[in-house]
Amino acid sequence: MSEAVPSECYPVTDRNRVKRLHERGRYDRESVHAILDGAMIAHIAYVIDGQPYCTPTAFWREGEHLYWHGSSASRMLRAQRDGLPVCLTVTHLDSLVLARSGFNHSADYRSAMCFGTARIVEEPEAKTRALDAMVDRFYPGRSADLRVSTAQEIKATMVVGMEIEEASAKVRGKGLSDEGEDMDLPIYTARYPVVQVIGAAEPCPRLPADTPVPPGLAGFTAGRRLDELMLENHRIRFGGE
Repeated sequence: MSEAVPSECYPVTDRNRVKRLHERGRYDRESVHAILDGAMIAHIAYVIDGQPYCTPTAFWREGEHLYWHGSSASRMLRAQRDGLPVCLTVTHLDSLVLARSGFNHSADYRSAMCFGTARIVEEPEAKTRALDAMVDRFYPGRSADLRVSTAQEIKATMVVGMEIEEASAKVRGKGLSDEGEDMDLPIYTARYPVVQVIGAAEPCPRLPADTPVPPGLAGFTAGRRLDELMLENHRIRFGGE
């Protein structure tokens, strides 16, 4: 049974309710979408013939729909042709937390879990638009600069879409957390921030020296946080969706 929640939140049900450390749970779309849009890779869990699988893959969000792609030969993607219940998760690791006891060692993180029914995007024009959207979601405007995909490339690639039926986020950002009676123990404790960043570009050796960097790649500067860049590029491509 779902709880009554504001329209800006996802419905809270037994499936998506955060049960352990429930105070870390968030159900508002803004929190869930920010975690999704700051990532490039998701893990998608599903069951085929009683066997559970979990597949990492590049993905993107358009409004209340999530999309991912893969090989047309993929067993997972072929099984989704008629609709397959899936759970898609994303996690950002923000810090490692060392405490004065093993029990209180932890990590700061932001995670999202989305539930829905995955279906293959069959219509050729919709499939081509989705593949262009995937490129532009990560690298704004890049699809217009690329050569046109061949019919074989389109055929070899499968696109899957899923409407977000239910979702929740879980966030820890408290850093160090020891018991009061442990605070004076002379045991080293610290928080180690973890940040995934863009490195310096390594252009193809055969690229002509006068080839300019496209404007859509202006944000790819060495040291830039990947999650911040992905959020920015998602807004460039999809606006405030």
